[in-house]
Amino acid sequence: MSAAPVMALERVTRRFGRVTAVDGVSLELAEGEFFALLGPSGCGKTTLLRILAGFEAPDEGRVMLDGKDITGLRANRRPVNLMFQSYALFPHMTVWGNVAYGLEMEGLPRAEIARRTGEILELAELSDLAGRKPDQLSGGQRQRVALARALVKRPRVLLLDEPLAALDKKLREQMQLELKRLQHEVGLTFVVVTHDQEEALVMADRLALMDAGRVVQTGGPRDLYENPASRFVAGFIGVSNFFEGTTAAGGLATEAHGLLRSAGEGAPGRPAAIMVRPERIVLAAEKPADHNGALGEIADIAYHGNDLNLHVAVAGSERAVIARVGAADETASRWRPGQRVWCCWRPEHGRLLTE
Repeated sequence: MSAAPVMALERVTRRFGRVTAVDGVSLELAEGEFFALLGPSGCGKTTLLRILAGFEAPDEGRVMLDGKDITGLRANRRPVNLMFQSYALFPHMTVWGNVAYGLEMEGLPRAEIARRTGEILELAELSDLAGRKPDQLSGGQRQRVALARALVKRPRVLLLDEPLAALDKKLREQMQLELKRLQHEVGLTFVVVTHDQEEALVMADRLALMDAGRVVQTGGPRDLYENPASRFVAGFIGVSNFFEGTTAAGGLATEAHGLLRSAGEGAPGRPAAIMVRPERIVLAAEKPADHNGALGEIADIAYHGNDLNLHVAVAGSERAVIARVGAADETASRWRPGQRVWCCWRPEHGRLLTE
């Protein structure tokens, strides 16, 4: 990162008895970026968020804000706001009252409270709902009220713990874009914790994938999707096809499919796999000479609206290879269960993984 980070973790570790929840994590958050902490349940991401907020103290390491050590600073003294999953709105207060409450507790002049509350309600498209109480709002509206209440205090960093978990799928997808819009307009640094990899890919400028208390890879969404550093990353981010074998000159040696060519190489003879995304798989009656291929039989076809997922049983693999075809693609109607097909891909579209 070129500019000085707005917030950073330096070799942070947090233990609970014999369990190490966070294990030597170092991260830097850039000014104005949308950063996601992603990983399975129990990987340490929420503990890490609480350390950033000041609700947990690390056993080792430091928390830095604008170059200053704030490790020992209590949560209420940090210019950082944590938006909880439950939203925690005051049920007896109106939308206006909920949003203005934090400014009132700071003892700001009434005119400034009114101006800042009005501005953030307009930005969050809540002005017409200012007089309503939480039980008169939809789930998405309550989520925006909680977000407005956090933003009105102008924190240096806004932390969000699974902010969309309580919403249904359609509303969650709408709110992903809404959160991104608000973050862009206010220009703050957002850190969101989620276990939903699709949510992280849609919203984040950059993300860190965690496993067993450690960060296993950081980068932009496209980088983690296209260039996973390990099988864990490839399996957690999106859907992956794995072809097992051992490393060899030019790629991966397999018993069932011969040499599968790859752009990357490892030390010869090591157990490895080539990972190929479903949208990179091309089904064909004959394998093109410049492609890798695995011969199989279509076992099932799953309709997903915009796409068809074709599940192909291939030799040497316990799991079917998944090929994704657009439902409107002219080839989509060609395929039937029971057909013998080649699952083909260009060598540069496979990722050789030795970990």
